[in-house]
Amino acid sequence: MSDNQNLLAEQRRALILDEVRRRGGVRVNELTRRLSVSDMTVRRDLDALSRQGVIEKVHGGAVPVVEASTHEPGFEAKSALELTAKEDIARAAAAMAVPGSSIALSGGTTTFALAHHLLDVPDLTVVTNSTRVADVFHTGQRAAGGAGGQRPGAAMVVLTGGVRTPSDSLVGPVADQAIRSLHFDVLFLGVHGISAEAGLSTPNLGEAETNRHFVRSARRVVVVADHTKWGTVGLSSFATLDQVDTLVTDSGLSAAAREEIAEYLPGLVVAGESEAPGEPPESEPADRSEAQQDRA
Repeated sequence: MSDNQNLLAEQRRALILDEVRRRGGVRVNELTRRLSVSDMTVRRDLDALSRQGVIEKVHGGAVPVVEASTHEPGFEAKSALELTAKEDIARAAAAMAVPGSSIALSGGTTTFALAHHLLDVPDLTVVTNSTRVADVFHTGQRAAGGAGGQRPGAAMVVLTGGVRTPSDSLVGPVADQAIRSLHFDVLFLGVHGISAEAGLSTPNLGEAETNRHFVRSARRVVVVADHTKWGTVGLSSFATLDQVDTLVTDSGLSAAAREEIAEYLPGLVVAGESEAPGEPPESEPADRSEAQQDRA
């Protein structure tokens, strides 16, 4: 951790959470020394993280919350986590959306952040099972169109039907039927967990099945997931890593995790790290037509 007294509260809490998860627990006095902040500031940060349900306060410090594979946090709880990382990821992923293409956006707080960055990409056809993502496009288009209605080049948005999950995604037979009949140039996929052994996973069985249909219907699969998702395993796996073309993550991903991911994925984009002007994102693959045929 960096001894920086001027860290924003969000950044400081992200550092604390990483330290708790990495070490299995920390003491308040250790955090005050590492962060160069007061005891009271650390305790306020621990209180905030405890309210979000990601740590458990114990006497003199904190330990991580060990979540069951079936635990599914609600949208509001997840939206408060890793805000800077999600913005970096959303910005990098948005650069992959080609004007005039058909894209799919699954549910999740990272795809929700991505939707805001896609508003200025012209002539997209967007299919989503997220009510939150659909609202971003509908609200953004009304604001940009003014009294005249939708602006030129505004995305055409298709919201699947289905049963709402705690993360405000629509899943089940109605959603699955809609997705099965469509074909997307790119799927931007948010995940609960990603690992070498379990692949992509979620605690929600209905969401797992709907995501399977998303993956099968896409020519290219781009997973958008912050570094805390690596190593997390939900109840149900819905895709293997070789079904993913690109992972867009943030600079918090460890060197060891990057090496392991490189063994499985052809494309790894680490958002938020400096790139030379005009250069393409790190390790983005040009073509995976053979893998695309395997998914068809």
